Amino acid sequence: MGHLDHATLGWLTPVLSYAMACTGAALGLRCTVRALAATGPVRRNWLLTAASAIATGIWTMHFTAMLGFGVNGSDIRYDVPLTLLSLVVAMLFVCAGVFAVGRHPGRVQALLLGGLTTGFGVAGMHYLGMAAVRLHGEVSYDPGRVALSVLIAVVAATAALWAALAIRSPAAVTVASLIMGAAVSSMHYTGMYAVSVRVTPSGEPLPGASAMSFVFPLAVGLGAYLFITSALVALSPAAGERHASASARRPAERPAH
Repeated sequence: MGHLDHATLGWLTPVLSYAMACTGAALGLRCTVRALAATGPVRRNWLLTAASAIATGIWTMHFTAMLGFGVNGSDIRYDVPLTLLSLVVAMLFVCAGVFAVGRHPGRVQALLLGGLTTGFGVAGMHYLGMAAVRLHGEVSYDPGRVALSVLIAVVAATAALWAALAIRSPAAVTVASLIMGAAVSSMHYTGMYAVSVRVTPSGEPLPGASAMSFVFPLAVGLGAYLFITSALVALSPAAGERHASASARRPAERPAH
């Protein structure tokens, strides 16, 4: 069996991946709060931004953590189409979950459906990302730990969507995003500890792209998207601020004599 190292770069990748998960969660929560205060196309646009932020944060968390993943006795490469498919799956499933609760914010059924959809999407993204790994050997999984990781994903997704509906204050959003980031990281590392590898030494070159030539630039680009979008959301006035500004611009009505 090959020895697995989940932190070849020390604490750098776990800390950075957690920061990415928290950033995506915080941005998703703030965008959902804006969506629930809006109607029509504006609500739809905020929900799309929320979904893309959460999915990007989760995907970036996973592959930032994977930069620290190593197997003694084998190099690691990534299948490019499968890696990109994992991002698409995350986007589609998280979008479906966010829209389920965003369209029907008062329904418990919508929350449960959204949590299941988003949770399975997160788990699907994780295991598609693992399926994209190419190494000299055979990868196997512990079924119990896989099931536990999927359960964590569903519970974390349901809690995240509930928080998006229930939480309004910036301080509460910050606390919720820290908790959600921890839940997403827990799901990832639970899934990683389900992995075992039987290495088959070989001098043959591995197909696919290296982490530093493909995964790292993509993760950096998506991380930049998160931070730029966070800045734009922070600078965008909330519904209450827009209403107060509009009221201040209205000419004061003179009392009739």
